[in-house]
Amino acid sequence: MSDLQTRRQFLATVSKGAVGVLAGFTLVDRLAAQAQTTPDHRPNVLFIAIDDLNDWVGCLGGHPDVKTPNLDALARRGVSFTHAYCSAPACNPSRASLLTGIRPSTSGVYHNNQPWRPVMRDAVTLPQHFMAHGYKVVGRGKIFHGSYPDPASWQEYIPKGRDPLPPNRPLNGIPNTAHFDWGPLDVPDEQMDDTKVAHWGIEFLRQQQPQPFFLACGFFRPHLPWYVPRKYFEMYPPEQVTLPNVNEHDLDDIPPIGRRIAKPDGDHKRVIETHNWRRAVSGYLASITFVDTQVGKLLDALYSSPYADNTIIILWGDHGWHLGEKLHWRKFALWEEATHAPLMVVAPGVTPSGANCDRTVSFLHIYPTLVELCGLAPLKGQLEGVSFVPLLKDPTAAWERPAVTTYGRNNHSVRSEGWRYIRYRDGTEELYDEVTDPLEWTNLAGQPEHAATKQELAAWLPKVNAEEAPRDTRTRRRRKKQRAK
Repeated sequence: MSDLQTRRQFLATVSKGAVGVLAGFTLVDRLAAQAQTTPDHRPNVLFIAIDDLNDWVGCLGGHPDVKTPNLDALARRGVSFTHAYCSAPACNPSRASLLTGIRPSTSGVYHNNQPWRPVMRDAVTLPQHFMAHGYKVVGRGKIFHGSYPDPASWQEYIPKGRDPLPPNRPLNGIPNTAHFDWGPLDVPDEQMDDTKVAHWGIEFLRQQQPQPFFLACGFFRPHLPWYVPRKYFEMYPPEQVTLPNVNEHDLDDIPPIGRRIAKPDGDHKRVIETHNWRRAVSGYLASITFVDTQVGKLLDALYSSPYADNTIIILWGDHGWHLGEKLHWRKFALWEEATHAPLMVVAPGVTPSGANCDRTVSFLHIYPTLVELCGLAPLKGQLEGVSFVPLLKDPTAAWERPAVTTYGRNNHSVRSEGWRYIRYRDGTEELYDEVTDPLEWTNLAGQPEHAATKQELAAWLPKVNAEEAPRDTRTRRRRKKQRAK
C-alpha cells in the first residue's frame, strides 16, 4: 500500500520580461501571424478545473467510501499525479498563479479578495498564450476566481451561473452559517450550473472546429454550499460514512500561527456541537460524486468526437480541503489536506496509460507543460515553473523539485516526497516525516537531528515575498450584505 493510500487512515511583483498583452495585444498579434504557418494537427486542449476537490477520489485512495468512476477512468487513460500541490490554498491566488505561471509571493496575490490583474498588468495568461498561437480559446464556469474572470483571456467566456437553493436554510442547523451548509436538493441535474457547463462543452465538441482549440470547463462543486440533487446524498447515508481519523491533541505541538489558522473553536467546534460531522462528510462526498458525473458526460462526448485522438486532457483541483483534520475545516492552511489536490493528464502519443507519478509537482508547472506539449513558443521572463513533460513520458523519471505552497505573505510550505516543512512569517516552523507520519501528527521541527533536513528544504523557500496586493473592498461589502439577508 502506497504512502498516499495510507495517509488517509480512517476510523468509523511581476516579471519584467512579459510583453504587455493588454497594451494593444502586440505579442498576441505577432504570434498569431506566426501560427498561421503551423500545421492544423497541433493538439487541442480540454482544460478541466474542479473547485475545492481534495484527494477524496477513488484513484488517489483519499476516502474509502467515495464513488468517482469517471475520474478513476480518466486516470486509467493517462498519468495521475499522486503528489500534486497548489501554489496557494485559496481559489483566487491558486488560480491566478496557475494561469499566469507566477508565484503568489512574486505577485502579492495571497487571498481571495485581491484582484490579480491590477498587479500583473503585463502577465500573459495561459489562455492568452494559446490565443496568440492561433487557438480558439473558450471557457465557461469557474476558471479564474469568480470575481476576476479576465475577459482579455477569452474569445468567448460564460461565467458561472447560479444554482438552485433549498428552502429553510441553513439545512445543517448551524446558526449564522452562511454558505457553510449542506443538504439535498429536490431538483434534476439539469438545473445545476455544473451540468450546464458540461452540456455547453459537449455542444462545442459536437461542432466542427476549423482550428485547434483550448476548451476550458470550470466545475464548481464540491465548493460550498454542498447542495446537490438528493440522489447523490442517498449514496452516502450519514450513519454509514467513514469519518477522518483525527487526533484531538494534533495542535499541541504546532506554533501559535498554525493554531490560529486551524481555528479549532470555529467551524470544527460548531460542527461537533451540532452533531454535523457525518452529515458534512456525506455532503462533501455527495458533491464529489455529482461533479464526477458531470465530468463523465463531458469526457464521454470527447471520446466519441473526432477530436478524441488529438486532444490533451488536463484535469486539476485548485487546492485541497479539510473536514476536521488538524481540527480545521475548509482550505486556508499549509498542511497536506489543504495543499494536495488531483492532477491528471492524458496526452495522446506522450503519456502511458494508467500510470501514477509519485513525484511532487506544483500547479505552477502546468502552464509551461502545456506550452511544451502543444509546441508553442516559450514565454520567456514570466513563468516561474518548469515543464513536467519528462514525467508524462516516464512517471518514474528523476525529479528533484519539491512543491511550494504559500498562504499569506511569508508563510510557506515545502513538500518533498518524504517531508513537509512549514515556515511562518515569525520564523516558527513545522516539519513532518510523510513516510512514517502521513497524517502529520508529530511536529519534528524542534529536534536537532532534523536540522539538515530543514536546511535542505528551506533552500526552496521563495526569495521574494511581495507586499500584499490591494484588497477588493467591493467584495467585502457584498459579503456583508449577503450575511445580513
